[in-house]
Amino acid sequence: MPTPITANTLFYGDNLDILRDHIADASVDLVYLDPPFNSGRNFNVLFKDEKGAASESQIAAFEDTWHWTPATAATYHALLMQSAPHVGTMIEALYKIIKPSPMLAYLVMMAARLVELHRVLKPTGSLYLHCDPTASHYLKLVLDTIFGPINFRNEIIWKRTSSHNDAKRKFADVDDVILFYTKSDKYLFNARYTSYSEEYIKSYYRYFDEKGRRFSIDNLRSPNPRPNLTYDYKGYKPHQNGWSVSQEKMAQLDAEGRLYFPTSLDGRIRLKRFLDEMPGVPISNVWDDIQPVQAQAAERLGYPTQKPQALLERILAASSNPGDVVLDPFAGCGTTVAAAQKLGRIWIGIDITHLAIALLKYRLKAQFGEAVTYKVKGEPEDHAGAVQLASEDRYQFQWWALSLIQAKPLGGQEGSKQGKKGSDQGIDGVITFLEANSSAGRVLVQVKSGHVKSSDIRDLVGTIEREKAAIGVFITLEPATTPMRTEAASAGMYHSAGWGKDYPRIQILTIAELLKRVEVKMPPQHGTFKQAPKTATSDAAQGTLEL
Repeated sequence: MPTPITANTLFYGDNLDILRDHIADASVDLVYLDPPFNSGRNFNVLFKDEKGAASESQIAAFEDTWHWTPATAATYHALLMQSAPHVGTMIEALYKIIKPSPMLAYLVMMAARLVELHRVLKPTGSLYLHCDPTASHYLKLVLDTIFGPINFRNEIIWKRTSSHNDAKRKFADVDDVILFYTKSDKYLFNARYTSYSEEYIKSYYRYFDEKGRRFSIDNLRSPNPRPNLTYDYKGYKPHQNGWSVSQEKMAQLDAEGRLYFPTSLDGRIRLKRFLDEMPGVPISNVWDDIQPVQAQAAERLGYPTQKPQALLERILAASSNPGDVVLDPFAGCGTTVAAAQKLGRIWIGIDITHLAIALLKYRLKAQFGEAVTYKVKGEPEDHAGAVQLASEDRYQFQWWALSLIQAKPLGGQEGSKQGKKGSDQGIDGVITFLEANSSAGRVLVQVKSGHVKSSDIRDLVGTIEREKAAIGVFITLEPATTPMRTEAASAGMYHSAGWGKDYPRIQILTIAELLKRVEVKMPPQHGTFKQAPKTATSDAAQGTLEL
């Protein structure tokens, strides 16, 4: 039986397996998940599991679409036969209605994971599922079955974009849906507020006291007749129902400067409500005040479907407290993890690609520096583990190997065709460095998992010359041969005029060396991945208004 996780942890692997094998019952305070939407939109990263087969838990073959496969059928039958009766009835009904189809494949995948997420939530816990209108109505049915319709709290509408010009025969789609459910009715919720508009302040907070504090005035009459609260105060008469506070409380409010006295005794005393003491406007279920991650935004990392950190900070602040455990089973580039780190939560992130895990690690380092500590589980820890990964999926091996030197996989950013054979022209990864004169230089990286020979080094030399790069790095799982090292040495040195240093033009690094923290010899690294802005971990944000 797994024990509760009490430290920040990244998991590489299929989230269904990790949930079952590593996450204890009732150990998580908040789950946020932003799974593939089944929208049919094409994406760029080839997500496969470590065995090389299309994984049910992520996008398959460059597109966010799903297919009914033997693995899907097996998951369906497991839900039918092994889950709680009401879950089996629900999934069987969907099978009869939708039939084996991409949509049913998607819902089967989601149902299996939502059963596990319900299990790991504490009784006071909450789940937020981010989706779009393509499948939100079906997902709500699945969630109603697993969590119970009584535990549905909100359907949050997030306006993620402006109207599109291509909305010719329908209204433009500009929103995503976030479904908010809780494990029980004893859930944690911290109400969130936004600031009042200038128009509202000018209209309702029209008064100023002697210190310049703005306030509005409110009545002090009792809503119902209360003879015991019917008294005169400083010559002012009460409403016929009486005052809403006792005479002692009235005197206390007076001493604190919280009473507004009309100029005539015919008027009634009012209560001052100071603007600087008001929490603001309660946030509704329509969120149009958080902008999506724009192309030029500082936080943009080039990862498809990246969500703004402000969105996650709002969710975490509402449904968790500092020290609580937050889980994201589709971690991607780590927006949930970054928000949790900033707000002082313990976090668990899961993803099925080494590309995502690598990007997430770079983000944490860039955003929090040495202030963040965490464990990574599922990555190779020794040479034998690297051999195993290479034998199972050479692209996952390649992404993991590149992450050891913080190299960007070729095409690993938006719009690429990462993983397609022959698309790299002899280049698997790139590192950018900064010369002292502010010009940029490049280190090109090749990764080989087997059958290395001296001709590979000669080919890399040719690639470096063709691409006009400064340095070439050859990463090999097998030991480098003497002829290979001779070829590398004969390539000479790269002289950095700006830094006044020489660096080997061709460098061979084995996986065994990289696991021992051997580094590339090069000028200071810069901008391998677009870096997230520096952020301090802080709990102070909990008491502030959301802007």
